[in-house]
Order: sequence, then structure tokens, then C-alpha cells
Amino acid sequence: MSDVISQAVTALNDKIGGSGFDGTAKFEIEGEGAIVVDADGARESDDEADVILSADADTFQAILEGEQNPTAAFMTGKLTIDGDMGLAMKLAGALA
Repeated sequence: MSDVISQAVTALNDKIGGSGFDGTAKFEIEGEGAIVVDADGARESDDEADVILSADADTFQAILEGEQNPTAAFMTGKLTIDGDMGLAMKLAGALA
């Protein structure tokens, strides 16, 4: 597991671990790997998901640190979303 993925899993579990996220979302981080978030929390995985969010490592890190708004990242093309847009918005709210 890359350091970026390891740190991201920890950060995601801290942010949304107890929120009862209902659905499955996958973050694909370019050049690093993938993380799946579901009701059990975040883990390194490339499993199927209801929504897939893709970004480079810098954008993903900025979103986790609160320096980049996920919606703004999507609107400017830094973040792409494939799948359930409603679930993506719910996840974005949990990350804020």
C-alpha cells in the first residue's frame, strides 16, 4: 500500500467512520491506487462501487485537508464522478 493510500484511508476513516455511510464509493487516485468507502469505513480496495470519484493525488489530498471543495473540484474538472451523483454529493458533505 502506498503512503498516499495509507494516509488517505486513515483520514477518511477519521472523517466518515461513524457517519453510517449507506452505499459504496470508490476513490481512484491517479498513480496510487483505489480506496473503497462503505458502511464499514474506508479501506484499500478496487471493488465495484455505486460511484467512482477520480482525481490526482494532490487534488484528493486537498479535499481531505479541507483546502479544496469537492464540488468546486468537480466543476473545474479536477475531480471526475462516474455513477450515483446523489451518493457522491452525500460523500462530499461528509468530507466537509
